[in-house]
Amino acid sequence: MNEIGMNELLTQLRALSARAQGAGPAAGQAPVQESFQSLLKGSIDSVNKSQAHAEQLTRAFEVGDPNADLASVMIAMQKANLSFQTMVQVRNKLVTAYQDVMNMPV
Repeated sequence: MNEIGMNELLTQLRALSARAQGAGPAAGQAPVQESFQSLLKGSIDSVNKSQAHAEQLTRAFEVGDPNADLASVMIAMQKANLSFQTMVQVRNKLVTAYQDVMNMPV
């Protein structure tokens, strides 16, 4: 991962950590109102992009592209697999929560 990618990742992790701890956005920023639908669609699109990138790197490695080394192919495949497994777990939790709500007496 290059230096810019690592810095962006750290910035996103810090922002998510601050949101999880209840800290609001930084001074001068309006709170972002994001719907559940757009959040879910964004995460699904992110998983799809990750899988497409891994597939593209795999194909490039198979045809002998000198810019596609085995290490980057394996890392991309593991990232895609991990993001997919995470999405599956989120889906399972959502289905369980939906079933719990639907089984509640009115």
